[in-house]
Amino acid sequence: MRVIAKLAAVLVAGMFLDNSAQAAAMQPYQMVRSLQRVQDRIADGDHAALPMQQKLLGIIDGRMRNATPEDFEDERNLQALLIYGLSGGNPKTLELLFSRLTLEGKKAELGQAIVHYALGDYASARATLQTLDPKTLPPEVGPSVALVSATVTARDNPLFAVKMLDQARLLSPGTLIEEAALRRSIPLAAALNDTERLSRASEQYVRRYLRSPYATQFVDTFVAAVVELHDTVDPTMVDEITAQMSDEQARIVYLRLARKSAIEGYDRLLSFAAMKAMSYSQTTEGESDPRAILYANMASVTSDNVDEVLAALNGLDAERLSAPDRELLDAAKTIAKAVLDEPRHTSAVSEEPAPTPAPAAVPVVTPAAAPVAVQPEPQNDPLLPDIIPDADLIPDLVETQPESAPQEPVEAAFPGDPINEAADAYMLEMRSKLDDIDALLEKETGQ
Repeated sequence: MRVIAKLAAVLVAGMFLDNSAQAAAMQPYQMVRSLQRVQDRIADGDHAALPMQQKLLGIIDGRMRNATPEDFEDERNLQALLIYGLSGGNPKTLELLFSRLTLEGKKAELGQAIVHYALGDYASARATLQTLDPKTLPPEVGPSVALVSATVTARDNPLFAVKMLDQARLLSPGTLIEEAALRRSIPLAAALNDTERLSRASEQYVRRYLRSPYATQFVDTFVAAVVELHDTVDPTMVDEITAQMSDEQARIVYLRLARKSAIEGYDRLLSFAAMKAMSYSQTTEGESDPRAILYANMASVTSDNVDEVLAALNGLDAERLSAPDRELLDAAKTIAKAVLDEPRHTSAVSEEPAPTPAPAAVPVVTPAAAPVAVQPEPQNDPLLPDIIPDADLIPDLVETQPESAPQEPVEAAFPGDPINEAADAYMLEMRSKLDDIDALLEKETGQ
């Protein structure tokens, strides 16, 4: 039955695209239902439906703008208007329509909240939406209300936002609303330091929506969340998530994870991700990925075999790296060369304390003897479709992103180094000389 409904939606959508006059004769609720069917196809992985969605939104806006107050005496059309507004409808159209309508009770409150939201007055929208229970609203409207409520409250009240995302996906399973709710749960889980929620939401997403055009955004938020929770996250969880991906997809996840860990100085996570990236790189390509070699060697750049590490870094073809990764390569070489020099203060140390346990060091990885020349890598990795602006149901808001936690101090030594206070001070001094490079790379942590 669902397949038949989707086929009908495709036929209706095709009519919209071919004949706008016929579309104008349709009722608003019929057009919005067709939009929802198209969105379901997007959630199922139909990338070709994306431009159709944008076209439909434009046609629906024209139909809504020409609607009369009498049109919305039909409850179905009023609900369609609410859904349209909650789906990122045209602010001017929404303000015009709701100014013409005489609504009472919850309908009036919700209508005003939608106008505030569309106009960017999130504080006013939040004040109303927090008082509404999506479960008590019509089933056609409730899921969208829950999703928007989560969006406007995520920064100030993440616990409430998580509750709303749970309601959104439970009220609308198998739809683009559930896809968005699961995806947006990832940064909230990190903000709440909730590794269990991160694991659960990630597993559900990769099992159901890995083919979605918005899956690349999931990967970005997943990697960022793992890095943010680096002290508490279990690497086994990351393995379980990537096990449901293709080898190429998993490889890119670990490359991104290794890169962000290297920038932040999270050695344990860097060692883990670099080794995994190397293992996938060796199975998916005839030659090793230069990024995997770079990150793997950065994990042991201050170890006793630093001379071998430096030789491996010098053997990399910088032309095969993106511009930001070339900056990382330069930084790694600078630190490695500094480590080869005798620390100026170590002579004052009479005896080294016993080294503390550290994650297993990543073996030195050397590039192939005769690497095949390739073009520099594009900015977006070919894991999944290129990142698509999150205009799926509602626009992403800057304020929905959790504030970054203060950056923790860089650890005293990378895995494999003996712990020596004077040498540690020397290493911190050397790293301080890389401030210019760090400032350039800071922006990469947001990608």
